[in-house]
Amino acid sequence: MNQFQYMRPTKQKAAIDALAKDPNAKIIAGGTNLIDLMKRGVMTPLKLIDINKLPLNKIEHEGNSTRIGALALNGAVAEDKLVLEKQPLLAQALNAGASAQLRNMATVGGNMLQRTRCHYFYDTALPCNKREPGSGCGALEGYNRMHAIFGFSDKCIAVHPSDMSVALVALDATVLVSGPKGDRRIPFAEFHRLPGDTPQQDTNLAQGELVTAVEIPDAAFTKHVHYLKVRERASYAFALVSVAAALSIDNNTIKDARLAMGGVAHKPWRLTEAEKALIGKPATEETFRQAAEVAMRGAKAFKYNAYKLKLAPNSIVQALKTAAAVA
Repeated sequence: MNQFQYMRPTKQKAAIDALAKDPNAKIIAGGTNLIDLMKRGVMTPLKLIDINKLPLNKIEHEGNSTRIGALALNGAVAEDKLVLEKQPLLAQALNAGASAQLRNMATVGGNMLQRTRCHYFYDTALPCNKREPGSGCGALEGYNRMHAIFGFSDKCIAVHPSDMSVALVALDATVLVSGPKGDRRIPFAEFHRLPGDTPQQDTNLAQGELVTAVEIPDAAFTKHVHYLKVRERASYAFALVSVAAALSIDNNTIKDARLAMGGVAHKPWRLTEAEKALIGKPATEETFRQAAEVAMRGAKAFKYNAYKLKLAPNSIVQALKTAAAVA
């Protein structure tokens, strides 16, 4: 691990100023992803800005939304009474992610900002445009079993690893950020980027901007929700495919729907067209299969991940059936 400077500001402005002045600086909170990357030489920041002294860990209800501070721990959010009451899908997604030990260290902001778990990204001896722009994407012609079937480019086919983020994009969350030019709000669906020609840029954060909180609007998604995570083992593992499903049902008719997938794209993948296909229809397996067909439009597999073309729609159907309590 390379040498680096370390600072621990107690004021938000000091953290933003330090981040804005030094493009080689990185924010650290729980460190559950960044420290691993530094040990492997994948990331070599010259300065770490520890933000754990900032007052950004509150979980509260304001107006018609649940606001969760960026430093709130994943484990604490998953067990919070307000979250369980207002946003149970988020709690399910958090509990599906990582191990209990990691959930008790990882923060909401860090979870959103974690890097891909692509093995070509993690191995500095292999080509990776995300780690070293212009070096090539080893996964394109390599072992791509875990990789994307949506939204990829010829520069990168890696997937975003977060479970929490799949639920947040489904729930129309908003990311609150603060930077040198002031505060702004970013719809969660616009926070992460597709790879395009710049896969090294994971998000639309500007230089010096700090994630301060996430807001989730109240909605009628407190009963018929389910987060399904398909993985290679029941213990700590990243998703091959995951589905966040939320339904509002009245007299067996779907009045509203939210649907998103993980493990299939460079960003949490919202299925808006499939949602439209669900609204106004009966909550039946046939309806869910029709929506899954819509969801899979445009999907394309590579040599080793063709199984996802079957696994993904089947997972969507199963998640919807569980959410709706359809046998």
